[in-house]
Amino acid sequence: MKMKRVSFKSPSRKQWLSICAVFILASIHLTVFAQDGNAGINEANTKVRSYFAAGTNLMYAVGAILGLIGAVKVYQKWNAGDPDTSKVAAAWFGSCVFLVVVATVIKSFFGV
Repeated sequence: MKMKRVSFKSPSRKQWLSICAVFILASIHLTVFAQDGNAGINEANTKVRSYFAAGTNLMYAVGAILGLIGAVKVYQKWNAGDPDTSKVAAAWFGSCVFLVVVATVIKSFFGV
């Protein structure tokens, strides 16, 4: 079995020009989007702080919904006469308190 020798052709002048043009355009494209690092960090800080109130309210809403679901679940277990009703009630109550406490602590920790 004979191995075929592969020969590569050197790119033509037109191909070299098009390759160089692509690299130049790519480098210009990247430098246009570059910005100062401090300005980017400050902009991200202000955006995160502006969304923080909405995020805290969302955590409160999730806690309220979980509290309602937990209340229904505890009520069903209580009516069925399950012996572990108090354990389920404590778990659901603890998760709702945890969500409220986390939202409040994060709010005070970041000073928002």
